[in-house]
Amino acid sequence: MSEVFDIESLDLEARGVAHHDGKVVFVEGALPGERVQAHVARRKPSFDVARTERVLKPSAQRVEPACRYFGQCGGCAMQHLTPAAQVAVKQRVLEDALGHIGKVEPGQVLAPMHGPTWGYRYRARLSVRLVAKKGGVLVGFREKRGSYVADMDQCLVLPRHVSDLLTPLRELIGALSIPRSIPQIEVAVGDEGSALLLRHMEPLNDRDMELLRAFAQRHEVMWWLQPKGPDTVHPLERSDADGLAYLLPEFGLRMAYRPTDFTQVNSQINRALISRALGLLEVQPEDRVADLFCGLGNFTLPLATRAREVVGIEGSQALVDRASAAAAQNGLADRARFAMLNLFTVDAQWLRGLGRFDRMLIDPPREGAEAVSRALAALEPRERPSRLVYVSCNPATLARDAGILVHEGGYRLSAAGVVNMFPHTGHVESIAVFDEPGKGQDRAPSRLSATAA
Repeated sequence: MSEVFDIESLDLEARGVAHHDGKVVFVEGALPGERVQAHVARRKPSFDVARTERVLKPSAQRVEPACRYFGQCGGCAMQHLTPAAQVAVKQRVLEDALGHIGKVEPGQVLAPMHGPTWGYRYRARLSVRLVAKKGGVLVGFREKRGSYVADMDQCLVLPRHVSDLLTPLRELIGALSIPRSIPQIEVAVGDEGSALLLRHMEPLNDRDMELLRAFAQRHEVMWWLQPKGPDTVHPLERSDADGLAYLLPEFGLRMAYRPTDFTQVNSQINRALISRALGLLEVQPEDRVADLFCGLGNFTLPLATRAREVVGIEGSQALVDRASAAAAQNGLADRARFAMLNLFTVDAQWLRGLGRFDRMLIDPPREGAEAVSRALAALEPRERPSRLVYVSCNPATLARDAGILVHEGGYRLSAAGVVNMFPHTGHVESIAVFDEPGKGQDRAPSRLSATAA
């Protein structure tokens, strides 16, 4: 059944939001300000889901999607919206979350951080499936609706040299002895080379190994293999064990990593984000700094080039070990130290036991940092950092934690803004600054635009 809807806003899945007959309707493919004719595909007690059939009144911000698979492939959600408008939508999502969930408002809205809108995705998990009726093996992202693998031969958000591998990978997997036992290939693009991690549920034979080696040589990639769990990941060639790394030229750092380690998808934005975070923290040479949820030391090691001491805390011992090794390799072992701890269960007593930090950076996963926020709020003002910088990949949990820090801890939310880490998707990355009352008043974060083009 088709109906006409007037679209008011976008949700986090880039669906248009309308109200009709007393219910909220999420309309796929529609933009704010548009009037569309849409088919109601799903009805729920409190909302409906519809799909646009015809745009009756288009938005001035609507553009023709650049990718011919848009709408079928589930990798992107906003290609029909101009990049600038995408960022504006994400800024509104952040501000709405802070206001509605955290009941807080930033003293200053930071200028959004922009980067490349195409070819930016340096990490990806490609699904693999043998589909005889489609002529063989499919390699790509899953379809927008359902668990099928999209039949695609290019991807515009992947770097060109990786996109160009989609068809050769289909041919390679089809030639292996176990094409039905390979569910995925993970892509990791570093500054010194690209790695492909092959997940295989059955052993590879000698001929398979020869095919992988020939492919690696022809396409200048490194193969890593994962026959079972994460502990079994290893490079096909021993010489490739240290071949994957990203560089942080501003700080003179080389960050080695494995294909399964968490690193930011967007390399250029990551470099700019590190610079902005350190600028907002205003670290001084005599400062003692904490980096919570530190991972491989993405922020810790740059901080160690500026501060007297940096303590990185992470929940994975494997990442702690690699971060410690990176500190040694970059000559920073005397200024950066790391420890493993479950940061979802910490309290004020634990935080107090670490000693006072002048500054703190928090970069949690989507679950946020509720326990850390409550621990900070419970400390006496003299015991806690005078400035916090919180990097978030989930506006809802950032807003929750901001409410704790402000309403229970007495911090001020001095500034917040979005980081367009994932163009054409609904993913909202953001950064926020918290100050103790009466501190940081004369050092307001700069509103100057930060662009990583």
